[in-house]
Amino acid sequence: MLIYITQGIVLGLYAAVIPGPFQAFLLSETLRSGWKRTLPAALAPLISDGPVLLAFLLVLSRLPEVFLNLLRFGGGLFLLFLAWGTYQASRAALNLTGEPQPGAPRSLLKAALMNLLNPNVYIFWGTIGAPLALEGMAITFWHGMSFILTFYGVMIPTIGGMIYLFGTLGRLGARAQRIILQALAVLLLGMGLYQIWQGVLGFVS
Repeated sequence: MLIYITQGIVLGLYAAVIPGPFQAFLLSETLRSGWKRTLPAALAPLISDGPVLLAFLLVLSRLPEVFLNLLRFGGGLFLLFLAWGTYQASRAALNLTGEPQPGAPRSLLKAALMNLLNPNVYIFWGTIGAPLALEGMAITFWHGMSFILTFYGVMIPTIGGMIYLFGTLGRLGARAQRIILQALAVLLLGMGLYQIWQGVLGFVS
């Protein structure tokens, strides 16, 4: 069982800290709404990954490529939406002290949608996560569950810690905050266009 726990720890840390659309979204939301308001978004993988993991465990097969292409396209459009919102926030008066802003977005729901549209989630569980869990469950149920529980037990607190660290950026001046938000908008825009391009290539290839 120790081998599955160890793999859960390593992969949980990797999933939390590897740069990607989800991490960029968390940084953007923290700068816009403060770390306290964004902290619940750390639970987003529990909402978005659950159905994906369950589907892989039940059907024991990968999602068809056309479905991943649709996810890439839809996820790219959502990233463009987030990029526009981040750019708009960079032009507005910012309140980044960690206190909730009136009308601030529901970070948890947005983060869950962001992750649900991220094909990396499907690729990870289809190629690494679900096979490892199933391999463990072939020994005993709790061997497989030890991997899943350890994975989330490490990833969720790590994401929460990252959100708190992102929140320290709120002590920067308004000009620095604006520059960071604009850079994030460009990053989200690039990621969105890349995902859309990958989806288009998948359809035409």
